[in-house]
Amino acid sequence: RIKAIVRDKMPDITKKWLRVIGIGEDGWDDLAADSRELLYESEIVLGGERHLKMLPEDWEGERIVWSSPIREAVSKIVSWRPSESGSVKKVAVMASGDPLCYGIATKLLRYLPIEEMWIKPALSTFSLICSRVGWSLPDVETLTIHGRPVEMLHPFVQPGAKLLVLNKDEGSPKQAAELLTARGFGKSEITVIEHLGGSKERQFSGQADSWSHPEVAALNTMALECIPDANANVLARIPGLPDDAFLHDGQLTKRGIRAITLSRLMPIVDQVLWDVGAGCGSVAIEWMRTNPRCKAVAIEKSESRLKLIQQNASELGVPMLNIVSGNAPEALNNLPAPDAIFIGGGLSAGNMLEICWNALKPGGRLVANAVTLESEQKLLQWQNENAGKFAATGDLTRLAVSHVEKIGKFQGWKTLRSVTQLAVIKKY
Repeated sequence: RIKAIVRDKMPDITKKWLRVIGIGEDGWDDLAADSRELLYESEIVLGGERHLKMLPEDWEGERIVWSSPIREAVSKIVSWRPSESGSVKKVAVMASGDPLCYGIATKLLRYLPIEEMWIKPALSTFSLICSRVGWSLPDVETLTIHGRPVEMLHPFVQPGAKLLVLNKDEGSPKQAAELLTARGFGKSEITVIEHLGGSKERQFSGQADSWSHPEVAALNTMALECIPDANANVLARIPGLPDDAFLHDGQLTKRGIRAITLSRLMPIVDQVLWDVGAGCGSVAIEWMRTNPRCKAVAIEKSESRLKLIQQNASELGVPMLNIVSGNAPEALNNLPAPDAIFIGGGLSAGNMLEICWNALKPGGRLVANAVTLESEQKLLQWQNENAGKFAATGDLTRLAVSHVEKIGKFQGWKTLRSVTQLAVIKKY
């Protein structure tokens, strides 16, 4: 009877050799009839030890525990993909909650088409925790620090922000509390729930600057309501952070110029920026802060500045920034292909512009800033020689910013060193 119901609901399931099944904290008892049937008819089931123990004793297939690193397990699954002449194995993967929410199904879909997979999600952790704290899911930020540095929370710590976070382990809530307090958000409310959705579920709440709960279970998640103190360090996610937000030795694209530069680079989700001659990393860092899926490579030759880039990336919430030590253009070999390139230094190094342009993907943006007459002349010459390669006429702009300073008892304008900027887009 169960099998008949399953077939009525999923008439094309027989064409799908791989089934990815979400499972809740209470395991088998929470599974719907169709999910149980899919597991019963599978010859191989992969999952964590906790998941595999949930299978009933009368299940007769092969159980395989996830290998580490996870990419080895993904490779194994892909190797079972049916060939035209080979036999078809029915494979199931068990995962917690929604496998498409920071889960294994997302990784598998990089290698296998959805036409070969049947994904059966359970309630996601984010939906469950919203139901416990009374938040609307579209109104919150959903994040994970599982297998990632806690510093990735930084860009999302804003006055009034509500964050749902998948935690790494039992120490994550304390680390988050310390981060919030250090940022001047010590009044923030933290709610931690362990074994969410199961019979052992427990909830802890408290304020960040007085968080005193002992370490909770390794399987936990938290809701953060960010409440600033009077001295809170509030940093916007749009480009143009204050210059003093960065540790630097003077080699820094200044705030106003940086904001214009990033507007021309146009940060886009899942795209890659090369920051050539990165200095303290300000442009690459602000590119990544716009969206957690924006990627960047900071290329810098100075050992002291490389340390500044690393520290700035961590403290400003983009610890996954790819930092490359070396001289450009030699250091540009074997890097991920760029969708955008910023040249903030090194224009005088041979044919830097041409090498970067050739590496740039079609439709990509190249922005180069010059402060000397010699580098400005290189920009003008290169623009004239390559105008036919641009999606539109290369935009050459002189940028100058002035600030008010005291002159005795009075005030006057102090003009910063002007910058000549070339911004071009590559034809498709």
